[in-house]
Amino acid sequence: MLTILGFAMIATFLVLIMMKKMSPIAALVLIPALFCVFVGKGAKLGDYVLDGVTDLAPTAAMLMFAIVYFGVMIDVGLFDPIVRGILKFCKADPMRIVVGTALLAAIVSLDGDGSTTFMITVSAMYPLYKRLKMSLVVMTGVAAMANGVMNTLPWGGPTARAATALKLDASDIFVPMIPALLVGLLFVFVLSYVLGVRERRRLGVLTLDEVLEEEQETETVLVGSGASGDGKVSMRKGGTAAAVTGTDAPAGATGSAASGDSAAPADDDGFQGLDPNRATLRPKLYWFNALLTVGLLTAMIMEWLPIPVLFLIGAALALSVNFPHIPAQKARLAAHADNVLNVSGMVFAAAVFTGVLQGTGMVDHMAKWMVDVIPGSMGPHMALVTGILSLPLTYFMSNDGFYFGVLPVLAEAGAAHGVTPLEMARASLVGQPLHMSSPLVPAVYVLVGMAKVEFGDHTRFVVKWAALTCLVILGAGMLFGII
Repeated sequence: MLTILGFAMIATFLVLIMMKKMSPIAALVLIPALFCVFVGKGAKLGDYVLDGVTDLAPTAAMLMFAIVYFGVMIDVGLFDPIVRGILKFCKADPMRIVVGTALLAAIVSLDGDGSTTFMITVSAMYPLYKRLKMSLVVMTGVAAMANGVMNTLPWGGPTARAATALKLDASDIFVPMIPALLVGLLFVFVLSYVLGVRERRRLGVLTLDEVLEEEQETETVLVGSGASGDGKVSMRKGGTAAAVTGTDAPAGATGSAASGDSAAPADDDGFQGLDPNRATLRPKLYWFNALLTVGLLTAMIMEWLPIPVLFLIGAALALSVNFPHIPAQKARLAAHADNVLNVSGMVFAAAVFTGVLQGTGMVDHMAKWMVDVIPGSMGPHMALVTGILSLPLTYFMSNDGFYFGVLPVLAEAGAAHGVTPLEMARASLVGQPLHMSSPLVPAVYVLVGMAKVEFGDHTRFVVKWAALTCLVILGAGMLFGII
């Protein structure tokens, strides 16, 4: 019964948010509370929720201070050169922009933290997508898939969990998997190219009037305004030329896009690009901020201190040095309060969901059922089975639940048929591109929140492509004899 109710609870949650019948926060709280009553353990709901909150509190703290830290770094201009560099590569071409999104997300993912990756990627790419009227779910989907592949790095989490659960060396698991993971990453880039071409066909072929070689021209497209004068981006569709024209504005810009003879309305959500003349820029402190960020990421990778503590200290230093006056610090905190509240609220709501799943025993029964339904004839192919099961299991439960609760059981079943723990551990990494869009992953709420994308829209778009990426990695692993 718990197995059925567990799957029913997850299915109800996904259906309601994808159909936009409930907000993610409401669904994460009310649906598990209702199912907890169905299970007959309503009296223990408070204990389950508090246990979930206790488990996720460090994550919530990390996200809160990480948002403040990287928000300040964006304010002071640390990532402006990245934005300008990507823009010069993209040249207002939707195909290049989508590929650039995947490339940027993959590079930033080297720090091993999904929230950091999404904050930097969205901050850099969001102005381009908005200005050119591109689909924002393409941006969130591509970023999530690229980060999912890179999340298998030994310091990213899943590999370390698999090594710990099966008492293996992380390098023995990861290094042989590199060829298969590279194939998966290449597939993400190819998929980005295909999605970008589709966006190009939808919007038309976009080209700059002048070659983007000077900083002012770059800022014109990014912000919709330059240091002086107006800037234009020409858009040709079916042989008809139109223009996206920016006007001078002190803190952002509005613009219009035309396709044929009709003009699209200006942005109506208060969109603001990275204004090159914004008052928060701190060019004299650029290298301090760069070194602080590198030091922070190094400390995180080396695990010198817990990640929440590192971001707490980093945010305090960033605010104190860049904005020494208290009113300015309060202004920066207020500017990022919306993102902080949305993300932290989502994490604590997710704590209700995970608390009920684990507290009632639903997760354990679901995992046991999935292991029990595996036919005995599949024993010699347990690595393949594990790779396939990693898709739904890492999507519907946390990495901790899968790697510490399910993987040891699967590995024991595989060992009985001569499948080595190393093969099982490698196969367990296959589902990570899909896992990074799971409603139980706090970082995904940073991604959709900063991109102003509905979680249900992101889920509908990304699930099929992320699952296909996982299968490509699994196929490559089998082809190379890794799995």
